[in-house]
Amino acid sequence: MVTQKDRGIIRELARQWMEFAALPVMGERKRVWKAVHDLKAERPVILFETAWIDGYVAEAEIQCEDPFLRSVEKSMRITLRQARELNDDIVIEPHFRLGWRMRFSDYGVPLEIHSAVCPDPSIAYSFNFPIATPADASKLRTRSFAVDRDASLLRANVLQDVMGDVLPVRLGNYDPFVYEFDVGEYGDLGFTGNFFFGLTWQVYRFIGNQGLLYWVYDAPDIIHQVMEYLLADRIALFEFMEREGLLASNADGQMAGPRSYGYVSDLPVPDPGQRVTLKDLWGWAESQEFQSISPAMYQEFVLPYLAKLGQKFGLVYYGCCERVDDRLEMIIDAIPNLRSVSISGWSDFVRAAEIIGRNYVYSRKPVPAYMSGPSPHWDRLEKDMRDTYAAAAGCNLEILYRDVYTINGDRTRLRQWVDMTKSIFNM
Repeated sequence: MVTQKDRGIIRELARQWMEFAALPVMGERKRVWKAVHDLKAERPVILFETAWIDGYVAEAEIQCEDPFLRSVEKSMRITLRQARELNDDIVIEPHFRLGWRMRFSDYGVPLEIHSAVCPDPSIAYSFNFPIATPADASKLRTRSFAVDRDASLLRANVLQDVMGDVLPVRLGNYDPFVYEFDVGEYGDLGFTGNFFFGLTWQVYRFIGNQGLLYWVYDAPDIIHQVMEYLLADRIALFEFMEREGLLASNADGQMAGPRSYGYVSDLPVPDPGQRVTLKDLWGWAESQEFQSISPAMYQEFVLPYLAKLGQKFGLVYYGCCERVDDRLEMIIDAIPNLRSVSISGWSDFVRAAEIIGRNYVYSRKPVPAYMSGPSPHWDRLEKDMRDTYAAAAGCNLEILYRDVYTINGDRTRLRQWVDMTKSIFNM
């Protein structure tokens, strides 16, 4: 039973949410995001990831008593605060999203996450690396997948009852990181709608960095075996979701890539009640964990599997925090439906811009360390953006500031960075 107190809190936040969603600037931002992703950019778009900043909304600010509604409240407060304070290109849609609750069997090996920052296992962590020797790869077992429709519909119905007449609730897709880290549902705030491939992410969890770097020499057949296993696993998962009718278009304000909205004209938006297929969606490929191997080894051990999985989707966002300029041309050749490429601080900005041109989205990720900690490094932050302007001002550019976790309670620095970046780009 939802208390009147909890109901009142959520309804007031829903009212504020809809006020923002109705602002003309939201429609204009959607149009500009779509232009960037349609490769017809009029200006860069800028978005700051506030979701995981420690204390961006303090626990003491969360007033609901029900655990599920507390998570919804926190999600809404973070989004609303960002919309009020940052003046970036955040878009608030006139609905609130929830992902389906999924159930997965294990991989057949005892994978353990050891958190350095309790109780949050998603910030700093290590693993037990259960595939300690090449022979251990034989322990891997085919996973099974299920959707908990009862739990999913219960949550959606509770929320619809509380606020649906003010802010409609939409149920669809899933948040992969809820299950990767065994954390609570982040609702509209998290990665619901993101189809994360996570192939080398999972290889690392199985065998660790030492295995990654040594086994490409000492046991190459095992690396291929594990990659084949994970490719089959991901195809089975995504096809299960398609078959069960769990998919919803992510060509909207969901996370097509890491903090990149999905707005684009080249993916169909099915009519209500029409079945959504994987070909209607963005997928997200990356390979941070294999950054230390050569481009030639990457082409042998990683790229073919990412390319095969990418074929299942309509468009592909590539990359996260890794360097890509040294292997970007082979990625372009292998993934014909590539649309966006992540350019982190490890990449050669100029070289990447020369390859990307206006044929793809140049998805710039500023360096998190410059913004984090007791005080920002403003000289480095400014240089980072001026270097980006010099290299990529003519590209279809989005600037996505991610992976900032500590700001010493100083939220004003986020708006300062947005204003500085807009000034550099003459916005």
